[in-house]
Amino acid sequence: MGNAATTAIRNVVLLGHAGSGKTSLAEVLLHRAGATSRLGRVDDGTSVLDAEPESVKRRTTLTLAVATLDWTTPGGERFKLNLLDTPGHDDFAQVVDAALSVADLAVVVVSAVDGVQAGTERAWARCEELGLPRLVFVSKEDKAGADFEGTLAQLRDAFGTAVIPLELPVGTQQSFRGVTDVLFDRAREYDAEGRGADVEVPADQLEDERRRHDELVEEVVSGDDDQLERYLAGESISAEDVERTLAAEVAAAAVFPVLLGSAASGIGVDRLADFVCELGPSPAQRPAHVLVDGVDTAVPADPTGEPLVQVFRTVADQFVGQVSLLKVLSGSLRGDEHLTNTSTGTDERLHGLFYLRGKEHLTAEDVVAGDLAGVAKLTGSPTRSLLALPGRPVALATLPAPAAGFTRAVRPVTQSDDDKLPEALRKLCAEDPGLVVVQDEEAGQVLVTAVGDTHLAVALERLERKFGVRVETEDVRIPYRETIARPADVEGKVKKQSGGHGQFAVVQLRVSPAARGTGLEFVDSIVGGAIPRHYLPAVERGIEDAMAQGGPLGHRVTDLVVECVDGKYHSVDSSDMAFRTAAALGLSQALAQAGTVALEPVWSVSVTVPSGSQGDVLADLATRRGRVVDTGGGTNGDEVIEALVPMAELRRYAVDLRAITAGRGRYRAVPDRYEPVPENLAAGTKAPATR
Repeated sequence: MGNAATTAIRNVVLLGHAGSGKTSLAEVLLHRAGATSRLGRVDDGTSVLDAEPESVKRRTTLTLAVATLDWTTPGGERFKLNLLDTPGHDDFAQVVDAALSVADLAVVVVSAVDGVQAGTERAWARCEELGLPRLVFVSKEDKAGADFEGTLAQLRDAFGTAVIPLELPVGTQQSFRGVTDVLFDRAREYDAEGRGADVEVPADQLEDERRRHDELVEEVVSGDDDQLERYLAGESISAEDVERTLAAEVAAAAVFPVLLGSAASGIGVDRLADFVCELGPSPAQRPAHVLVDGVDTAVPADPTGEPLVQVFRTVADQFVGQVSLLKVLSGSLRGDEHLTNTSTGTDERLHGLFYLRGKEHLTAEDVVAGDLAGVAKLTGSPTRSLLALPGRPVALATLPAPAAGFTRAVRPVTQSDDDKLPEALRKLCAEDPGLVVVQDEEAGQVLVTAVGDTHLAVALERLERKFGVRVETEDVRIPYRETIARPADVEGKVKKQSGGHGQFAVVQLRVSPAARGTGLEFVDSIVGGAIPRHYLPAVERGIEDAMAQGGPLGHRVTDLVVECVDGKYHSVDSSDMAFRTAAALGLSQALAQAGTVALEPVWSVSVTVPSGSQGDVLADLATRRGRVVDTGGGTNGDEVIEALVPMAELRRYAVDLRAITAGRGRYRAVPDRYEPVPENLAAGTKAPATR
């Protein structure tokens, strides 16, 4: 594959709800362009893009795939399209974000059968945040139940009247056979092989087509003062002029044309590719934004400029090692180029550049600004690294903290798995930034947090397939605490004086509950030298030892006032260790004597949900022993619920919230405080279940 000029490159991300037909659409585009010799299909496991075993098994996209193709428009212009196929499942939103970070145009795929869904709304909202230009492709027009007009109405209701059709269907459902172009007033019908031919607009569609043409022209020229003045004066505006203005408005994310077709029959797919080329912006029109000495700075996609490269995805390949996917933001790359990681100063050699077509690597002699490519063995530059000439002070803006996810503890199956687990998890996280791994020293568990249960299941399958490490999962152990139930006066004693150097210490303690969150308050009330001052630090350490060892329920002890009121010592046999031991024994005795109260961690939770789901979410929080602190309006018609919820009730909340809100809800949670466990639940907190 040869190089294309920056102005002829189109970096296109396919977005939409799971099952809307994104991957099937990409497969047809590749086949129609001659990039693949046979049509890959998701359902029979032959997809070029969904080639990973986890995707084949589930018949759905689970990761980001990049595929390049050449396309020639009816006017004879040649373009290079880099397709970025993304998952529709919301467990993989960070994969989508990686694609969005390098795309210049989004094609939002919407099923004509299912209409606007949660995944459609998420994709649109993310594009809005980024100001990314969009086309809409209404797919599955040949399926039973397909309703283009109903889907268009949903799109306009959800996203505004700037969503406007460029095409109308010729025929409906099983009789769907072509598309009508309302800008150029012509139709295109297709044979059984998916080959299209231009025809006249069907007679029964002429009136509707003319009305849609006028609406389109009016919407487009309203964004251009000169054309609007001519239009209002009654002057005819040529379709070519309208198309040029439309392209500018698409690039400005001001108008969102709607196209339609079917991947199964191929109808309309060639027209989609034409419109992507003719209306979609090139990288030259969309400079990248980086931080230069902390200041947001635009970087034009200039092939003659200084090289600047973004690593937007990292993949572990069992044959070639780490593969990094790159976008050249500026300059041009050639084989064996040396660049520096701008964050770490690591020197990286970009040897053996290649273009991607799913799993296939196509040799690239050089890669110009705006293009996407891959390279192996950039081991010192993970995802979101920038590579540049030495000394260039550039960085990417920090991403916002991710929403709370789904956490499980993992346990290696064999000793061999245990030995390999840390490095395998490190590599897995480098490939999938949506994963977070934490070693919980208190619980003795390795915790893996994913976006949801599907994400976690897929990640652990990859852990075994790519790195040969098998793990089992278990619940995260809740870090319960306990505190004394009521005051107690006790004596702790160590006495061993059977000859030689002995051990002797006596401490009298008054132990009381303290205010929540205070930990330990140690009070020295010794008078008359009953215990020499230099032994009191050992007494306090002994109390801390016993608190860490745990109370009758087996949890760490907290929130105590311990007053040392009296004691005894021996001039020869007393020691720091003796007083430390005596104090620990005394505290343990006090806890056993007075009893303890189990305390559980309570988290502050902020839940953002559509207003229509607020009642269901509030009811669910009540079943989780949640206490609502506040409710209020969010953005885009959402409601925000602030609540305090026990950590034990949040184990599956990421999964359950998605089910309650049809995938539209999200939440964030941070530790807030410890509170007593209700009496009816306290017995269930006892160790060893939580140890």
